[in-house]
Amino acid sequence: MSGAKKKKTSPAWLRAMGRNEPPDTFDVDGRTYTRVKTFKHDFFAATGLYESDSGRAVLKIGRQASLLGVPMRWTGRFLFRRESRLLRKTQHLDGVPKLTGVWQDTGLVHDFIEGRPLMKNDALPDDFFPRLEKLIAEMHALNIAYVDLEKRENVLVGDDGGPWLFDFQIAWDRSGWFVSRWILRILQKSDRYHLLKHWRRLRPDQLDEARLRECESPPFWIAGHRLIFRPITRLRRHILVWLGARTTAKGRSPG
Repeated sequence: MSGAKKKKTSPAWLRAMGRNEPPDTFDVDGRTYTRVKTFKHDFFAATGLYESDSGRAVLKIGRQASLLGVPMRWTGRFLFRRESRLLRKTQHLDGVPKLTGVWQDTGLVHDFIEGRPLMKNDALPDDFFPRLEKLIAEMHALNIAYVDLEKRENVLVGDDGGPWLFDFQIAWDRSGWFVSRWILRILQKSDRYHLLKHWRRLRPDQLDEARLRECESPPFWIAGHRLIFRPITRLRRHILVWLGARTTAKGRSPG
């Protein structure tokens, strides 16, 4: 007898909210939002799309569940405070979603940006990368490093044709308790390298010789990171497939 293959679900300890799901509804400033879908639910955070009469929003909830009996809500509070601070610092920049509220002590709410993740063979407006370069430079002027620009899917191509950065979970600024000026500069140089890498792949016609030379070879710390951590990442993906947290060990997590 044949039947539909049962979809695997992640073990509760691998999920930020354990056996729970993001709330069906929540209220911010007198508006009630209803969950449309869950984008992602991993170890550190659960992220969902919500809508109300006034529009759509994203609720991102930092970890609340314990890990094998050890309380872990403090990590969710820590990451929530960091990401909220960075979003507040960048609210005046074009290309950063508006922070609209908080949920409990580990959840932040920001506007949902209509668009799509940057894709491998994307057809982009002529001003897309110049605008993204300007956005990154403005963040750097605020002593912030985005850090996660290597992931193409962290760059959103808005329906307005412009670039948006929305995930500040691992971004850093000088308020970080161990981020000295020289570490921040290294992280910012990495931002610059990954920006030019995407630019070269998608719109090489816009790059002059100087910019092309900048992205010919990665800085030594990026090359070292790839050498050490790529095998670890592959192993981690296979383990997550075995645990049911991923459907494939290839590429990024579809969640």
